[in-house]
Amino acid sequence: MTGPLEPGERVLLIDAKQRQYLLVLKPGGEFHSHAGPVKHDDLLGQDEGRVVASARGMKFSVYRPTLSDFVYKMPRGAQVIYPKDLATILMVADIAPGLRVFESGLGSGALSMAMLRAGAIITGYELRADFLARARENVESFLGEEALARYHTQERSSYDGIDGAGFDRMVLDLPEPWQVVPHAPGALRSGGILLAYTPSVTQVMRVTDALIEQGFDQIQTLEVLHRTWHVEGQAVRPDHRMVAHTGFLTHGRLRTS
Repeated sequence: MTGPLEPGERVLLIDAKQRQYLLVLKPGGEFHSHAGPVKHDDLLGQDEGRVVASARGMKFSVYRPTLSDFVYKMPRGAQVIYPKDLATILMVADIAPGLRVFESGLGSGALSMAMLRAGAIITGYELRADFLARARENVESFLGEEALARYHTQERSSYDGIDGAGFDRMVLDLPEPWQVVPHAPGALRSGGILLAYTPSVTQVMRVTDALIEQGFDQIQTLEVLHRTWHVEGQAVRPDHRMVAHTGFLTHGRLRTS
């Protein structure tokens, strides 16, 4: 979205120490912190990228949040998939506009949002009603009603089977994705891609065995490590902290004889 900031928009305030605060703008509203209030009216009608001051003179930069920003700050009921993994999933699963994606294990909706924004049409199964509601709320909050029209969700377990056929992709964020793999030949088109996100090596082993048994090809497992760097003049070094292991991405393509 471009143009001046409007009522109902989410914005990100960033202070001098790079601390981030996510809020929804409304006329007459105020954001409160140790630095004193910032009036929403001082932000409405302005372009993002401006610097505003609180009542005590502390300065904040104002931006519309990126999807990555929102994933870290959004309401959640389950642990979200990190942006470093979301980006890789979009590439490895080759998510593109118009593709029909079966997703199971919606959690807080981070992966759904990434795929919907890439143009996918999602059929999603989630066993927990509270997670399902939170995922839909987050999708609508960040992407709007248009995305909800492409987000078809059901409160049910994919372990028991999948309704529908001809899906282009299957993306699973489940404790036991190998229980879903036997349903894949009936739901996924030939040449379609299945990807499972799992935290442990033992899960990788079991889902890989299931993929081999069901005739998948090009099976591969990878993980993504994310390390930022400290750059200050001539002092350049890797940061002391990094986002290392979060999960494994195991994927393959359905081969039919």
